[in-house]
Amino acid sequence: MLYKKWKKTGDEISILGFGAMRLPVVDKTDGNIDEEKAISMIRKAIDQGVNYLDTAWPYHGGNSERICGKVMKDGYREKVYIATKMPSWEIETFEDMERILDEQLKKLEVECIDYYLLHTLTEEYWEKYQKLDYKSFLLKAKREGKIRNLGFSYHDNKDLFKEIVDDFDWDFVQIQLNYLDEEYQAGMEGARYAYAKDMDVIVMEPLRGGLLAADPPEGIKEILSSAQIERTPADWALRYLWDKPEISMILSGMTTEEQMEENLLTASSSPENHLKKEDRDTVQSMKEFYHSKIRVNCTNCRYCLPCPSGVYIPELFWAYNHDAIFGDYDKARFWVTGFIKEEQRASQCIECGICEEHCPQQIPIREHLKKIVDLYENAAE
Repeated sequence: MLYKKWKKTGDEISILGFGAMRLPVVDKTDGNIDEEKAISMIRKAIDQGVNYLDTAWPYHGGNSERICGKVMKDGYREKVYIATKMPSWEIETFEDMERILDEQLKKLEVECIDYYLLHTLTEEYWEKYQKLDYKSFLLKAKREGKIRNLGFSYHDNKDLFKEIVDDFDWDFVQIQLNYLDEEYQAGMEGARYAYAKDMDVIVMEPLRGGLLAADPPEGIKEILSSAQIERTPADWALRYLWDKPEISMILSGMTTEEQMEENLLTASSSPENHLKKEDRDTVQSMKEFYHSKIRVNCTNCRYCLPCPSGVYIPELFWAYNHDAIFGDYDKARFWVTGFIKEEQRASQCIECGICEEHCPQQIPIREHLKKIVDLYENAAE
């Protein structure tokens, strides 16, 4: 296992972290974790050098933190840094934050949480945290010895990301990133910005929910077969991120021991700047192949925003393209009708055309929004 010394905390942390959000379950029920398998697998990863365990309030129907508490018994607490997150959607008062943190400490059966994050920050949640005086909460909890290091996980645009980074002396941040989504949400620009502020950057969704590790289409198989070295799709995707000095750690939500062993093997031989030019060219070719399948050439520049009607155009196009690339209709429909708030949906478009006037790519945005309504919103009714 390879490690990095984190800038502000000074901790030597494995470049692969164990995300406890896709643990083995019984009867395909998310909240019914197969405790014996899950605990055994996580401990095997720790025994092989993984020393960062990430969980959160909602994972596995609220049971992930409890299982992680059991993992850390029998001497494993001393071998691992534990991370969990404040559920931003659950809080309305300062006291709510204190109550939830205390409940998390009890579920984890620890006196102190090593790495604590404000979970899934968006504009809505950020405004809430500012009103609730999040700084006082975090600093008070740190003084009381309940948490050691402070960070946040992020799911919104680059400008808001930079605002949040600049608002507090954060130790680290967690963002979604993979070789297809370097312009999505905070993206690589955000990673570089945080890195320049001496924050360590954790990457989630390095395999885009497992899709970049799945059996690839023929076009990708041809690219991989012509590469100078044989690697699995997952290996290529992970190495591409670990190669970047801005990335401190990749989180992987591992379900099986086979997945874990493959990731451990890759993590043992992927220091920063280890890829050759031809390796980077291989990943670039895969990226170009996937992008050739997209429906909308949206670069996430966000010139189309703000929409007078509130339509969240770039996020809608991300889901629309995701479906086209991977044939993952269910996730696209969830994104369009669930993750995106009702007032931001494509059906709110009044066809004013202002977005098209501002779009550098000259995308017929209104026509695509109509198709999104038909494909996902109408189908969901």
